Amino acid sequence: MTTFKEIRGTAVQSVSSDPSNPEVGQIWYNNSIGVLKGYIYSNAWMAGGNMGTARRDFGSAGTQTAGLGSGGYTTGNSNATEEYDGSTWTAGGNLSTAKYNLAGCGLQTAGLIFGGYKFPEDQLQSGTEEYDGSTWTAGGNLATARRALAGAGIQTAGLGFGGYIDGTGNSAATEEYNGSTWTAGGNMGTTRRGLCGAGTQTAGLGFGGASSTGVTNVTEEYDGSAWTAGGNMSIARRYLGGAGTQTVALGFGGSNSAGTVIVLTEKYDGTSWTNTTDMTTARRGLGGCGTQAAALGYGGYTTVNVANTEEYTENVLQTKIITTSTS
Repeated sequence: MTTFKEIRGTAVQSVSSDPSNPEVGQIWYNNSIGVLKGYIYSNAWMAGGNMGTARRDFGSAGTQTAGLGSGGYTTGNSNATEEYDGSTWTAGGNLSTAKYNLAGCGLQTAGLIFGGYKFPEDQLQSGTEEYDGSTWTAGGNLATARRALAGAGIQTAGLGFGGYIDGTGNSAATEEYNGSTWTAGGNMGTTRRGLCGAGTQTAGLGFGGASSTGVTNVTEEYDGSAWTAGGNMSIARRYLGGAGTQTVALGFGGSNSAGTVIVLTEKYDGTSWTNTTDMTTARRGLGGCGTQAAALGYGGYTTVNVANTEEYTENVLQTKIITTSTS
């Protein structure tokens, strides 16, 4: 058997404490705690700044260093907007309508939110609002009022799909936004609510959610007119966060069929999902934005609403305990 020394030219050192300034790729045995460690590139969730207000089921948009969270449920329906700069959340302009279970897409300075629900009024929402970085203004209404739908795309080319419609149940309907008007697109193959969206109007991705038969792991891909089946997630989940594109996506958090909140994060390559580093805090109803390599997960619900933010970054140098599953 080839030894580590034969491969690297040096033996694994046994030390009583971790090196203060290790080299990339260095491996050592910490004999005070009995574990093998290394300074290696890995995928990681790291703590970011807390939101100003704990909330769940809000509209999310933007990037890891320029995130947006709007509306949602705090102690009631919220119309508040918060903006993230990579370390701190600050107040933005209020929505004209306080609501939760809404969808969002776009950027921090060109955001779009639509649909949702007002409680206890028991009112589904069809309204759309557009954000310019400071102020929300009314856009064209969805053709069908609904809640717990997913969003993808940008402010002038948005995509809304799935959700829940009173008197009808879960929806498979898709609508496309051109900056002023929503028009019908192709229906999804699986009717569901509480799903997550990513990508663009002509290359969208929908995954997870709750169908008529229960929580699902189904993924579908949109080409601008029709949905087709993609690879299933490793576990069924609903009200999860997501980021990225149709071929390079990230899904995280949510709750399973038992209603248990989860930390599992998965990566999509356009064909299949694979597990990557778990979130620190299990939660559902959280916001998600960014890319697969630089994502943001924020807010949500554990057993209470939470305000904490986590940043996901691929290939971060870290001191890691070496196990057979270290990646």
